Amino acid sequence: MPLLTRLASRLLDLPPAVAHELEFQVDLRVPMPDGIVLLANRIAPRGGENLPIVVIRSPYTPRGKKPDMTSRLIAERGYQVIMQNCRGTFGSGGQYRPFRDEREDGLATLDWLADQPWFSGKATMFGLSYHGYVQLAAGPGAPGFVGALVPQMAASRVYEVQHGLALCLQGVLTWIYQQYVGHLEESFLGKMRVAARRTGVLRKGYAHLPVSEADRVITGRTVPHFQEILRNDSPRDEFWAAMDHAKRVPDIQAPVHLVGGWYDFFLADQLADYQALREAGRNPHLTIGPWPHASLGGLKAGFQESLTWYDAHLRGNPDALRPSPVRVCVMGIDEWTDLPSWPPPAVPNRWYLRPGGVLSPKPADAAEAPSRYRYDPADPTPSLGGAVVLGGGPKNNHKIETRKDVLIFTSAPMTRGTTVMGTVSAELYTRSSLKHTDFFARLCDVAPNGKSINICDGIVRLTPGSPVDQDGIHRITVSLSPTAYCFRAGHRIRLQVSSGAHPMHNRNLGTGEPIATATAIRVADQEVLHDDNHPSAVVLPLLFVPVAGVRKTTEHL
Repeated sequence: MPLLTRLASRLLDLPPAVAHELEFQVDLRVPMPDGIVLLANRIAPRGGENLPIVVIRSPYTPRGKKPDMTSRLIAERGYQVIMQNCRGTFGSGGQYRPFRDEREDGLATLDWLADQPWFSGKATMFGLSYHGYVQLAAGPGAPGFVGALVPQMAASRVYEVQHGLALCLQGVLTWIYQQYVGHLEESFLGKMRVAARRTGVLRKGYAHLPVSEADRVITGRTVPHFQEILRNDSPRDEFWAAMDHAKRVPDIQAPVHLVGGWYDFFLADQLADYQALREAGRNPHLTIGPWPHASLGGLKAGFQESLTWYDAHLRGNPDALRPSPVRVCVMGIDEWTDLPSWPPPAVPNRWYLRPGGVLSPKPADAAEAPSRYRYDPADPTPSLGGAVVLGGGPKNNHKIETRKDVLIFTSAPMTRGTTVMGTVSAELYTRSSLKHTDFFARLCDVAPNGKSINICDGIVRLTPGSPVDQDGIHRITVSLSPTAYCFRAGHRIRLQVSSGAHPMHNRNLGTGEPIATATAIRVADQEVLHDDNHPSAVVLPLLFVPVAGVRKTTEHL
């Protein structure tokens, strides 16, 4: 076993390798129905034609003339691995249209397996992010020999990269840079140079106006996929509909285990896929840890849970499975909890915004002056941590909370541990000097030492068509991402309210011009009302008592 493979095995805490002599086939030709040929490599234990097959479909990892690390790690655990490059990438024919051809190409690839001399009659798929999306795209209608799927940090649709009308600028530009600059560098030194330049280059892209030129700023060329994102702002547009397989998810017959992270931008849609499978009677498994997208902890969990799932469903070892189908990490106390399903029963509990930055379980009973701030897109409220690729996860938000364009509302210290499980929301009564503006809400945990750690957040973009009363007041509901979190005794609950989180979301320039071409900037004067007639509040799904069927486990992934 090569040194790097041994190190990766230890880092990922994988079970011992069972195969040490591997065979390797390069550039297998996989024909598509339209005549295009995709290329794939096969790595397998020597003489392993009867072993289950793991398919990895990737636009990121070049096949190469030697086995890639992921394929080798899986093959050493007793599987045949097919590493295929997606259409238009690394020698595979056709045009690369991100996400748009993966259902048809995936199904054709699975059908191709059955005609190969080493076909064993059992297959699965592997991977996270794009590699997970292709599983959910091809899963509905897949051949019956596909006996297991483990999509990791992925969902059946990708429209949520826009969060409605607010573009997830950081996520999109980071992906564009990685896909069209980083992944095209095949040499180690080339990749190191790209990584070294990444932060500075992306910072220029985030700041650039108009946004339509940001792809050229970071890659040196126009990227058609980025331009399509900017042109299509509705999930009903054909561009997004071609990438949306959510309605087909209930048709997946193979057993599915979804692995996600509380700070992953796919989480909400991933949980929608989980719910769709449950409603279809499929009994999916679900694992959610305290990870941002593609973090080491998530990679480790993805490998471990995949191998366990394959062992149970492809090798006939159901005893490998844990007793409960759902396991989530309760952040704040860093404990894993087993559940029969997600979400567990919880009671919506309102904590009301009050004057002086107070967050109280009691609403106002009289008139109170609103809280005010000014938002200037020329100096946008910055984002820190959260559901992004680079620099994501839990971070100390104290510095951001000292800004004049951020309101904070903080509770008294908790007298006992208080656990939140489910989807958090903020019900806000707002007023703005502009018809085009944003309101961003973020839930935080404030430790006794003053550190304010972000838990989950969300954004609403208002337009002239948004509901408003005769006094110009909007009653808005900001849906924050799902979470599982315990506020320890002595810690405080905090809600941030602002009008931006740049570059997580593109800044709202206040003019109503299209995101792609806007350059003019208008300053917004904002109000958040919290009197007896306008009870702004954050709504927390609280667990007051242990829920039947819930148990803590000391087994950490």
